[in-house]
Amino acid sequence: MTTTQIAIPLSVPQLTGNLRQYLEECIETNYVSSVGPFVSRFEKAFAEFVGARFAIGCVSGTAALHLAVRLLNVQPADEVIVSTFTFVASVNAILYERGVPILIDSERSSWNLDPELVTDEIKRRARQGKPLPRAVEVVHLLGHPANIEPIFDICQEYQIPIFEDAAEALGATYRTGKFAGRNVGTIGKIGCFSFNGNKIITTGGGGMLTTDDEEVARRAKHLTTQARLPGAEYWHDEVGYNYRLTNVAAAIGLSQLEQLPEFLFKKRAIAAMYDRVLDAVPGITLPPRAKWADASMWLYSPLVDGEEFGCDRSGVLARLAKCGIEARPLWPPVHKMPLYENAPYVGSRVAEDVFARGLTLPCSVGLTADEQDTVIDCLLSSRA
Repeated sequence: MTTTQIAIPLSVPQLTGNLRQYLEECIETNYVSSVGPFVSRFEKAFAEFVGARFAIGCVSGTAALHLAVRLLNVQPADEVIVSTFTFVASVNAILYERGVPILIDSERSSWNLDPELVTDEIKRRARQGKPLPRAVEVVHLLGHPANIEPIFDICQEYQIPIFEDAAEALGATYRTGKFAGRNVGTIGKIGCFSFNGNKIITTGGGGMLTTDDEEVARRAKHLTTQARLPGAEYWHDEVGYNYRLTNVAAAIGLSQLEQLPEFLFKKRAIAAMYDRVLDAVPGITLPPRAKWADASMWLYSPLVDGEEFGCDRSGVLARLAKCGIEARPLWPPVHKMPLYENAPYVGSRVAEDVFARGLTLPCSVGLTADEQDTVIDCLLSSRA
């Protein structure tokens, strides 16, 4: 059996800029592990870019999420509200501390956590005298900011901390409201970012935790270094983790961060081109574009109505694969996975519908106009 070679990948990094220079500096100085100047340089530059007081480099976005759950003191059996429509790492981090996720459906306008459902669930629990969630995790999906303002308001009223999973949305901001001009990942008590190989910027594998709270930042850094106390002796005062970002990864990250404005411009231009062509195609629903948000367009993910378009999502994916074009379905809602089938779920079937019809098209920063035309032509040719 032969497989079609991928000619146009889904989302791959663009390794340009000062990358070679910075890596050579790592080699020449022999600073390759978590000790070295690029770690602090990357953290400082990242904090400045997103508008946070502190940034702590981690080995992955998942590690940053785990630290957030730990730092917010989630205890066994404590409940944490989180979107059901997300990559599973967002929810797994809650289980690392033996918490219980309360899975909430998506809103239609952004596909993110539905603020009305969050508000209703918190008020219902308060009214009935039931324990309130220990925290609310707001995920910003596919580069589009979540509708965080009403969630922030209800959490502030009941003194429930928010942490943000901004792994997919670096560079996304709010246009209007009380958070106008703010970057995702800087509104809750803690923000978490990912630099996996398919993200807008990459370190090969890595993440970042952001916060404005000096004590949270201090303890986050402490936990990433096995909770080792200062001094020559290997003395540890609590359970920590080997979660510190390496100097080599930070060097890659810094070179990528320097190019982030250009990368965001290209991502948005690619999305705009898809929009112009696909908006007029029957059976295609464009990705969310809330007026109050400026999405980073990390991934471009339209919905396909099989009856109206003439081919369902699976058929479109098969046609694209035959053309050598890498495309993927969106994530199944977490509440549909056997691992979480007993977790509390609030909502209807919005996330299930988005999953059933959604797919992601190639949108690498380096995608050429000819390649994008090829993707569009192949997509349209899948119609019956």
